[in-house]
Amino acid sequence: MNGCNITLAGAQLTALGSGALWWDAHNLLCVSDLHLGKSERILRRGGAALPPYETRDTLSRLERDLEATGARIVVCLGDSFDDLAAAQSLSETERLWITRLQAGRRWIWIEGNHDPGPIDLGGSHLAELPLPPLIFRHIAQTGKSGEISGHYHPKAQISMRGRSLSRPAFLLDSDRLIMPAYGTYTGGLRSSDEALTRIMRSDATAILTGRTPHQIPMPR
Repeated sequence: MNGCNITLAGAQLTALGSGALWWDAHNLLCVSDLHLGKSERILRRGGAALPPYETRDTLSRLERDLEATGARIVVCLGDSFDDLAAAQSLSETERLWITRLQAGRRWIWIEGNHDPGPIDLGGSHLAELPLPPLIFRHIAQTGKSGEISGHYHPKAQISMRGRSLSRPAFLLDSDRLIMPAYGTYTGGLRSSDEALTRIMRSDATAILTGRTPHQIPMPR
């Protein structure tokens, strides 16, 4: 499996190159910030017309991760949809695709700030999911341990062979893991941003996504 093995609160996890997180002990795959329907939402609010293929691309990558891992539990860690209207505007093909991915699996939608209410797409809807020793929620909370969250779309920048390389990244310290955004058309917040440096401990690391995940000290 293309991933970096890590430990959080005693739980053995794998940060996958795709930006998903695998917890083998629970047969669980976690993805964050899918932002499905983003192109529709931008156009609806008067923005630029983007190619409307990001939902299909995101679902295709998620399907590959589900096939590769054989996950029986799926946790979507909030902001799965760009807003509730975007969820309602999915095409019938996309809605059936999600239904097919859910078949035979426990599927959990965690509440995000973009999608703060239930959606009519199957699965269960929770504000957060305690699964000791871990807890899954959308936005990190200070003073918590064993926390897995998303929201910030972290990315890390390094210099390699004279070039600057920036990729979506997991941020990990002894208390928490912040997930990268999984969705197509999602931007990112540099790990050096104060919003992230004040949350993460000084010894935090960043795991850059891609073909070969690469773990480095978190750039600050």
